[in-house]
Amino acid sequence: MSVRSKRRRRARRRGWLPGILIGGATLVVLLAVLVPMAASRDPLALCATQPSTFPESGADGWDREQLENAAIIVTAARDRGFERDGQVLGVMAAIGESSLHNIDYGDWETSGVTNPDGTRTSSIGLFQQQDWWGSVEDRMDPASAAGLFYARLARLPGWQELEPTIAIHRVQINADPGHYARFEGAASELVDVLSGPCPA
Repeated sequence: MSVRSKRRRRARRRGWLPGILIGGATLVVLLAVLVPMAASRDPLALCATQPSTFPESGADGWDREQLENAAIIVTAARDRGFERDGQVLGVMAAIGESSLHNIDYGDWETSGVTNPDGTRTSSIGLFQQQDWWGSVEDRMDPASAAGLFYARLARLPGWQELEPTIAIHRVQINADPGHYARFEGAASELVDVLSGPCPA
């Protein structure tokens, strides 16, 4: 290799180093600005009793209807003296049963599921409650349906000591006791979001 070629290669190497240093310094400055900005953002906080203040587009992956239905459940729980653990159970149950949509159909219509005695299931509403829970009107009214859920939960001895999915199973009497476990994290986050301060 000629002396001239060696000099050119050394010059190219020297040209890379400032570029790398400048690029690295820029990245450090950007991180120093953006990370504190992200950390300083207030988490979403909604007032459960004032759904009119909820974002029209929903939030955190939930649409407006889902947020409002979760708020109704949380409010129903609070009105009956249930703390956060009870509120989470109600929201978990409704996520597991209807994805927080107040639907007028159930397992029979979607997949032909029958009761143990062979009759068609009649589940509807947020909690997919069957005929023996109450009237169609009560089961299709989110506040009344939540009230029916919490009335049964209140009669379940030691529900606080049970795994959340088991406590819900004993209220709902569904086929799979472990069905609701995967919704606990989402329900907990929703309850926390809906525990924000209420505007005067």
